[in-house]
Amino acid sequence: MKNTSLIDAINYRRSVRVYDENKEIDSETVKKCIQQATLAPNSSNMQLWEFHHITSKDILAELAVACLGQSAATSAKEMVVIVVRKDVWKQRVKAHISYLTQLFGIKPTNEYSGREKFALNYYKKLMPFVYSDFFGVFGYIKYAISWVTGLFRPVYRQLRKSDIRVVAHKSAGLAAQTFMLSMAAENYDTCPMEGNDTLRIKKILKLPSKSEINMVISCGIRKPEGVYGERFRIPFESIYKQW
Repeated sequence: MKNTSLIDAINYRRSVRVYDENKEIDSETVKKCIQQATLAPNSSNMQLWEFHHITSKDILAELAVACLGQSAATSAKEMVVIVVRKDVWKQRVKAHISYLTQLFGIKPTNEYSGREKFALNYYKKLMPFVYSDFFGVFGYIKYAISWVTGLFRPVYRQLRKSDIRVVAHKSAGLAAQTFMLSMAAENYDTCPMEGNDTLRIKKILKLPSKSEINMVISCGIRKPEGVYGERFRIPFESIYKQW
């Protein structure tokens, strides 16, 4: 199904719970699909994610246990664990400032165009304001400020620690979907597994305590019985609202 249309990949993609033990997948192809996943849209292009590509049989076996022994994990040829890394936001900000400085050139502040100043200030001032926090306290102060400001004009309100966490996971989720569609375009199958012990997974992968598991995706080539029935969706008319 290579070089097919996006709609073909969307229609082909299913959550596969049983993979064919006799059919291997190419790790380099999976890596390419992960690289394509990094092109997914994400909040402020902060890229607060990591992609752990698991090919070791020993680690796959450990992850299968941490994924509660479900067949999508025990029969997987490889796995991809998508990790949210809000804790590296300062590194991402520095990377953006370095990139923009190289792009615009080093020059006196008054020589930057309005667009260039906005871009630099976005990462020098706005992102530190959004992501800085102290045990969640600063987040509520920022939220209170935005709530008062919002009485007079539209304002960004997702400033609490819990809000930033949601934003980071949404971005990682977009990357996960991009990865699974890329795999579908290669005629490879996946299953996003939410039934897992995230603490054990973090220990297995030696992840820092502040990291968070967004999704564990098993990979392989489907057996016919690996797709549990025809795809069911709620009638489109009941969930589509046009204004």
